[in-house]
Amino acid sequence: MQQAETIVLLLGLVAALVVVAQKIEMPYPVLLVLAGLALSFIPHLPDVRLNPDVVFYFFLPPLIYPAALFTSWRDFRRNLRPILLLSIGLVLTTIVSVAWVAHSLIPTLPWAATFALGAIVSPPDAVAATSVLRRLDVPHRVQVILEGESLVNDATALVALQFAVMALMTGTFSLGQATGRFVIVALGGVALGLLIGLIARWLHRHLDNPPVQITISLLTPLTAYLLAERTHVSGILAVVTAGIYLGWHGPIIVSSRFRLPAFAVWEMVVFLLNGFVFITIGLQLPGILRELRGESVGALIDDGLLLSGAAVLVRVCWVFAATYLPRSLSKRVRKRDPYPGWRNVAVIAWAGMRGVISLAAAFALPFVLPNGNPFPGRSYILFFTFCVILVTLVFQGLTLPVLIRKLGLKDDRSTDTEERNARVEANKAALSLVESLASNGKFGADLISRLRAEYDDRLAQLELCAQSDEDCTGGIATAQYQRLQQKALDVERQTIIRLRNQHVINDNALRRIQRDLDLAEARLTGT
Repeated sequence: MQQAETIVLLLGLVAALVVVAQKIEMPYPVLLVLAGLALSFIPHLPDVRLNPDVVFYFFLPPLIYPAALFTSWRDFRRNLRPILLLSIGLVLTTIVSVAWVAHSLIPTLPWAATFALGAIVSPPDAVAATSVLRRLDVPHRVQVILEGESLVNDATALVALQFAVMALMTGTFSLGQATGRFVIVALGGVALGLLIGLIARWLHRHLDNPPVQITISLLTPLTAYLLAERTHVSGILAVVTAGIYLGWHGPIIVSSRFRLPAFAVWEMVVFLLNGFVFITIGLQLPGILRELRGESVGALIDDGLLLSGAAVLVRVCWVFAATYLPRSLSKRVRKRDPYPGWRNVAVIAWAGMRGVISLAAAFALPFVLPNGNPFPGRSYILFFTFCVILVTLVFQGLTLPVLIRKLGLKDDRSTDTEERNARVEANKAALSLVESLASNGKFGADLISRLRAEYDDRLAQLELCAQSDEDCTGGIATAQYQRLQQKALDVERQTIIRLRNQHVINDNALRRIQRDLDLAEARLTGT
């Protein structure tokens, strides 16, 4: 009962803090972590422990899956080289660098333990990255690269962590074996993800039942991850692959009856899990400190700041080197992908927030070795992981919006232009169909006239948007037209509510009309 009350209170606090974060224009993951940290110092509060199995099996898949589902395969494929350089090259470089710094600071830590620490803190978190970035005005390609990196880098880090732990448990390590195993795990995860995607696609194609389809959608990432872990391949890559595959085929195989409620369900699931995850991070500090009894906390904080600085510095150096060095050495690379602006590169270099995956991986470390000895440096790894998460999430999360504003970066609106052009082409195609149907006499002239007028109006609005200085964000109406139509919709709502209150219509009639008005408003605002 106490656990249920704690969860309810935390979720209520999450909702309140997200509203506060919006008011003060702060990334809500930062405020939630700080709030959890503040709560951890209040005496006699229930102990909230982060269960690694719950995070890996029930939190991680549904948080990664929607990001993959809404990833543009075209953009992901076009930016595959920088995404792989970050998600594989940078992760491995960070592992080695953090391991070297940790061993220099605490020589008693075995190399395998420091490599485990490096693997744990090396991947920026998918949840943290998307949560902070989506409220910022950044060029489209920057967002594609950062979100693509965050989808893949966990797989690299967790496989490296497995080998570091195995080296500690067995006392042996083979680079060739590790490389081969990494390839098998990665390819196996991708193959399993495709299989799950094919099965889910077949189910959706043969169903027209939104509640059942939403249930299948919620189970898809959990199934992909669980089966991948059972077969010892990458669960993360399985979830990502299934998500990208279904995101590509979804517009063809599912109906609007499923899409509209499914989007709302996933939005709620991601919000609740995000909020609970971030506030729980801060609440872990008392348990971590209990494992460090007898240690100098001041000295450990200094070491934690040095390790955090190393993780940040390695990313900055790698991003600039990996961006400009290949282009300076290869004319072919330079021709295919010209030099990007240094401001865009700076944003990518600074967007290295760590999150719950790192902390869950640290808590998942075994307590003892096969010979019965304690796992070396486990308490150090937990504390340093918490420090890196706190520094990167809070410091970089708070300064990233400032950096973007100071650099003068703006969204290039390339997606808006593509959206507007696609709307024009689709409306013209529909109008051509209307004109062809007008000549066969199957539909009345009044119906044809009404539909023709509607499409003519849409095309006129799109043309006004293209010519207007106002930001139409690719939509079908100018801002002035939206305001006018919104006022008209508000009057309609007030009228039907007045009629219901006067008992002229019943609630069923009210809800039917209200649904039409809601759909009209959703089409108007694009939400």
